[in-house]
Amino acid sequence: MSGVLSGARDSANPLRQLTIGQLRQRTSLKWREYPDDVLPLWVAEMDVPLAEPVARAITDAVARGDTGYTTGTAYPQALAEFAHRRWGWDGLAVERTTLVPDVMHGVVEALRLVTDVGDAVVVNCPVYPPFYDFVTHAGRRIVEAPLGEDLRIDLGALEDAFRQARAGGRPAAYLLCNPHNPTGVLHTAAELAAVAGLADQHGVRVVADEIHAPVVIGGAQFVPYLSVPGAENGLSLMSASKGWNLAGLRGALLIAGPAAAGDLARVPFEASVSTSHLGVIAHTAAFRDGGEWLDAVLTGLDDNRRLLAALLAEHLPVVRYQPGQATYLAWLDCRALGLGDDPASVFLDRGRVALNPGTPFGAGGGGHVRLNLATAPELITEAVRRMAAAVA
Repeated sequence: MSGVLSGARDSANPLRQLTIGQLRQRTSLKWREYPDDVLPLWVAEMDVPLAEPVARAITDAVARGDTGYTTGTAYPQALAEFAHRRWGWDGLAVERTTLVPDVMHGVVEALRLVTDVGDAVVVNCPVYPPFYDFVTHAGRRIVEAPLGEDLRIDLGALEDAFRQARAGGRPAAYLLCNPHNPTGVLHTAAELAAVAGLADQHGVRVVADEIHAPVVIGGAQFVPYLSVPGAENGLSLMSASKGWNLAGLRGALLIAGPAAAGDLARVPFEASVSTSHLGVIAHTAAFRDGGEWLDAVLTGLDDNRRLLAALLAEHLPVVRYQPGQATYLAWLDCRALGLGDDPASVFLDRGRVALNPGTPFGAGGGGHVRLNLATAPELITEAVRRMAAAVA
């Protein structure tokens, strides 16, 4: 694979600034899980250098020896200002936030606030696999509400799931993925308001995982769940992790709607004290000063979406792909290839391309793969070439 990225560097596009050799030096999961002959387009890490404002904030903190326990409200203040600039939302109240180690641990804390062990949590499948893992580990049970054929929330299926979850009068929650992972669907204000109405009608509490909120293509608009009518008792998790590639610098915020402030007060102390101080510094800098860098990444991702669609049309025309408006993930329907429930294993074994298999995403995931678009276009081109050769 040497030479795949030769001559590909582009100072204006963070996705084209690193060579394959530089990426191979990384010690994180994406680049160390598979042998060097495998192209890793799977786990949600981006192949980008760190945004300069974030790198500067971290190195300045290290130079000061500022590596103790975190405190203060700089992080939620930075996120509130970002929400105003990007989403036109002024409803993020700093006093209704608390630090949590990361989004999924924050999800668990939120579910513990609104449900008990054995209660049901509704999810829209296919959906991010850790939803299943973390919810089950927390002693709750999953009720699936499958997405529609258009990959959007099916309100009828959601209402049926709410009824099932609330059977016997037990508490229930709805773990909303906004934007949706793996499809990249950006929920509209009308859809989210309908969700809030159904949740209120059936007595279901909504917990929204909004980690991909910053990763939205130009011209599209992210709608925070807590901004829609009827969502006042909702809870949301937000972070700079996906937008600025900060998974290794942990820190997220649990945000409460006006009617959920009392719930937030019950978050245990150990949840917030476990947050990384350097992580909070990094996330704060990203939301406060990382907008220009983020815009460059979003432009590159939009180009990659179009590139992938064109490559699939040319080399794998039976693979169905609906480009999303958000995230840097592509959900590929490979069922027409006749590779069974796990085409990812074929692409890995025969093509040396690592993708996420669809089955862990729940009902509807069989025969699908998830591809990570946050890499150089040359790698996407090579990956599709290998995938096509694997099924030739």
